Amino acid sequence: MASSSSQNNHNVINLNVVPSAAPVVWRPYFLSLNGPVTVIDSVILNGTTATAVAAGLLTPEDGRVLAGRTNPQIINDLMALTIQCANSVFNMGRRLHFRNHEIRALCSQVTILQQLLKDNKKKVGELKEENKGLKKLVDSYANDLVAQSIEQSKTTTELQKQYKKLLVEVKELASRPIP
Repeated sequence: MASSSSQNNHNVINLNVVPSAAPVVWRPYFLSLNGPVTVIDSVILNGTTATAVAAGLLTPEDGRVLAGRTNPQIINDLMALTIQCANSVFNMGRRLHFRNHEIRALCSQVTILQQLLKDNKKKVGELKEENKGLKKLVDSYANDLVAQSIEQSKTTTELQKQYKKLLVEVKELASRPIP
Protein backbone atom coordinates (compact mmCIF):
# COMPACT_ATOMS: atom_id res chain seq x y z
CA MET A 1 0.00 0.00 0.00
CA ALA A 2 2.86 2.35 0.74
CA SER A 3 4.37 1.65 -2.66
CA SER A 4 1.14 2.60 -4.47
CA SER A 5 1.02 5.83 -2.46
CA SER A 6 4.58 6.69 -3.49
CA GLN A 7 3.69 5.90 -7.11
CA ASN A 8 0.75 8.34 -6.96
CA ASN A 9 2.99 11.04 -5.50
CA HIS A 10 5.47 10.52 -8.34
CA ASN A 11 2.94 11.97 -10.84
CA VAL A 12 2.17 15.02 -8.68
CA ILE A 13 4.00 18.20 -9.68
CA ASN A 14 5.84 19.85 -6.79
CA LEU A 15 5.69 23.63 -7.30
CA ASN A 16 8.33 24.23 -4.64
CA VAL A 17 11.05 22.42 -6.57
CA VAL A 18 13.43 24.84 -8.29
CA PRO A 19 14.81 23.50 -11.60
CA SER A 20 18.54 22.83 -11.46
CA ALA A 21 19.24 24.56 -14.78
CA ALA A 22 17.46 27.32 -16.66
CA PRO A 23 15.67 26.17 -19.82
CA VAL A 24 17.49 26.79 -23.07
CA VAL A 25 16.32 29.97 -24.79
CA TRP A 26 15.11 29.24 -28.30
CA ARG A 27 15.49 32.70 -29.83
CA PRO A 28 16.32 35.52 -27.38
CA TYR A 29 14.54 38.14 -29.47
CA PHE A 30 11.13 36.41 -29.10
CA LEU A 31 10.02 37.80 -25.75
CA SER A 32 6.73 36.91 -24.09
CA LEU A 33 5.17 38.21 -20.91
CA ASN A 34 7.04 35.45 -19.07
CA GLY A 35 10.44 36.28 -20.59
CA PRO A 36 12.22 34.87 -23.65
CA VAL A 37 10.64 31.96 -25.53
CA THR A 38 12.42 28.73 -24.58
CA VAL A 39 12.71 25.42 -26.42
CA ILE A 40 10.10 23.88 -24.12
CA ASP A 41 7.49 26.58 -24.90
CA SER A 42 4.73 25.70 -27.35
CA VAL A 43 3.03 28.06 -29.76
CA ILE A 44 0.18 25.57 -30.16
CA LEU A 45 -0.41 25.02 -26.47
CA ASN A 46 0.22 28.54 -25.15
CA GLY A 47 -1.43 31.74 -26.35
CA THR A 48 1.26 33.94 -24.79
CA THR A 49 3.97 32.12 -26.71
CA ALA A 50 1.85 32.28 -29.87
CA THR A 51 1.58 36.04 -29.48
CA ALA A 52 5.33 36.34 -28.93
CA VAL A 53 6.33 34.28 -31.97
CA ALA A 54 5.56 35.56 -35.46
CA ALA A 55 2.86 33.73 -37.46
CA GLY A 56 4.14 30.65 -39.23
CA LEU A 57 7.19 30.12 -36.96
CA LEU A 58 7.27 27.13 -34.67
CA THR A 59 9.53 26.22 -31.78
CA PRO A 60 11.53 22.97 -31.79
CA GLU A 61 9.02 21.57 -29.30
CA ASP A 62 6.21 22.25 -31.81
CA GLY A 63 8.21 20.36 -34.45
CA ARG A 64 8.38 17.35 -32.11
CA VAL A 65 4.65 17.66 -31.32
CA LEU A 66 3.73 17.84 -35.02
CA ALA A 67 6.05 14.95 -35.97
CA GLY A 68 3.92 12.52 -34.00
CA ARG A 69 0.63 13.62 -35.53
CA THR A 70 -1.24 12.64 -38.66
CA ASN A 71 -1.76 15.03 -41.57
CA PRO A 72 -5.38 15.85 -40.60
CA GLN A 73 -4.24 16.49 -37.02
CA ILE A 74 -1.42 18.73 -38.26
CA ILE A 75 -3.86 20.62 -40.50
CA ASN A 76 -6.25 21.05 -37.56
CA ASP A 77 -3.39 22.16 -35.27
CA LEU A 78 -2.09 24.63 -37.85
CA MET A 79 -5.60 25.97 -38.45
CA ALA A 80 -5.98 26.36 -34.69
CA LEU A 81 -2.59 28.09 -34.61
CA THR A 82 -3.61 30.40 -37.45
CA ILE A 83 -6.86 31.23 -35.68
CA GLN A 84 -4.97 31.76 -32.43
CA CYS A 85 -2.45 34.03 -34.16
CA ALA A 86 -5.21 35.96 -35.92
CA ASN A 87 -7.05 36.26 -32.62
CA SER A 88 -3.84 37.45 -30.93
CA VAL A 89 -3.28 40.04 -33.67
CA PHE A 90 -6.93 41.12 -33.42
CA ASN A 91 -6.69 41.40 -29.63
CA MET A 92 -3.44 43.35 -29.90
CA GLY A 93 -5.06 45.67 -32.45
CA ARG A 94 -8.03 46.14 -30.14
CA ARG A 95 -5.71 46.90 -27.22
CA LEU A 96 -3.74 49.36 -29.35
CA HIS A 97 -6.96 51.02 -30.50
CA PHE A 98 -8.16 51.30 -26.89
CA ARG A 99 -4.79 52.66 -25.75
CA ASN A 100 -4.80 55.13 -28.63
CA HIS A 101 -8.24 56.28 -27.50
CA GLU A 102 -6.94 56.51 -23.90
CA ILE A 103 -3.92 58.52 -25.04
CA ARG A 104 -6.12 60.94 -26.98
CA ALA A 105 -8.37 61.39 -23.94
CA LEU A 106 -5.34 61.93 -21.71
CA CYS A 107 -3.86 64.43 -24.18
CA SER A 108 -7.15 66.29 -24.14
CA GLN A 109 -7.13 66.28 -20.33
CA VAL A 110 -3.52 67.50 -20.31
CA THR A 111 -4.45 70.37 -22.64
CA ILE A 112 -7.36 71.32 -20.38
CA LEU A 113 -5.19 71.07 -17.27
CA GLN A 114 -2.46 73.17 -18.90
CA GLN A 115 -5.02 75.87 -19.70
CA LEU A 116 -6.35 75.72 -16.13
CA LEU A 117 -2.79 75.98 -14.81
CA LYS A 118 -2.13 79.00 -17.04
CA ASP A 119 -5.39 80.65 -15.92
CA ASN A 120 -4.64 79.91 -12.27
CA LYS A 121 -1.10 81.30 -12.56
CA LYS A 122 -2.56 84.47 -14.06
CA LYS A 123 -5.12 84.65 -11.24
CA VAL A 124 -2.37 84.09 -8.63
CA GLY A 125 -0.39 86.95 -10.18
CA GLU A 126 -3.45 89.20 -10.03
CA LEU A 127 -4.10 88.23 -6.41
CA LYS A 128 -0.46 88.91 -5.50
CA GLU A 129 -0.75 92.40 -7.02
CA GLU A 130 -4.01 92.96 -5.14
CA ASN A 131 -2.34 91.76 -1.92
CA LYS A 132 0.52 94.22 -2.46
CA GLY A 133 -1.99 97.05 -2.83
CA LEU A 134 -3.88 95.90 0.27
CA LYS A 135 -0.62 95.66 2.24
CA LYS A 136 0.25 99.23 1.25
CA LEU A 137 -3.23 100.34 2.31
CA VAL A 138 -2.95 98.51 5.66
CA ASP A 139 0.52 99.96 6.22
CA SER A 140 -0.83 103.43 5.43
CA TYR A 141 -3.72 102.95 7.88
CA ALA A 142 -1.30 101.65 10.50
CA ASN A 143 0.99 104.65 10.03
CA ASP A 144 -2.01 107.01 10.24
CA LEU A 145 -3.21 105.26 13.40
CA VAL A 146 0.24 105.53 14.97
CA ALA A 147 0.38 109.25 14.11
CA GLN A 148 -3.15 109.78 15.49
CA SER A 149 -2.26 107.81 18.61
CA ILE A 150 0.84 109.94 19.19
CA GLU A 151 -1.21 113.11 18.63
CA GLN A 152 -3.93 111.89 20.99
CA SER A 153 -1.29 110.97 23.55
CA LYS A 154 0.15 114.51 23.34
CA THR A 155 -3.35 115.98 23.59
CA THR A 156 -4.14 113.75 26.56
CA THR A 157 -0.91 114.81 28.28
CA GLU A 158 -1.71 118.50 27.63
CA LEU A 159 -5.26 118.06 28.93
CA GLN A 160 -3.93 116.37 32.07
CA LYS A 161 -1.58 119.31 32.66
CA GLN A 162 -4.44 121.78 32.17
CA TYR A 163 -6.66 119.69 34.48
CA LYS A 164 -4.00 119.78 37.21
CA LYS A 165 -3.66 123.56 36.80
CA LEU A 166 -7.44 123.95 37.03
CA LEU A 167 -7.53 121.81 40.16
CA VAL A 168 -4.86 123.99 41.73
CA GLU A 169 -6.81 127.14 40.76
CA VAL A 170 -10.07 125.66 42.09
CA LYS A 171 -8.35 124.81 45.39
CA GLU A 172 -6.96 128.31 45.60
CA LEU A 173 -10.35 129.84 44.88
CA ALA A 174 -12.02 127.50 47.29
CA SER A 175 -9.58 128.39 50.05
CA ARG A 176 -10.15 132.17 49.70
CA PRO A 177 -12.78 133.74 51.85
CA ILE A 178 -15.83 135.08 50.13
CA PRO A 179 -16.14 138.94 50.51
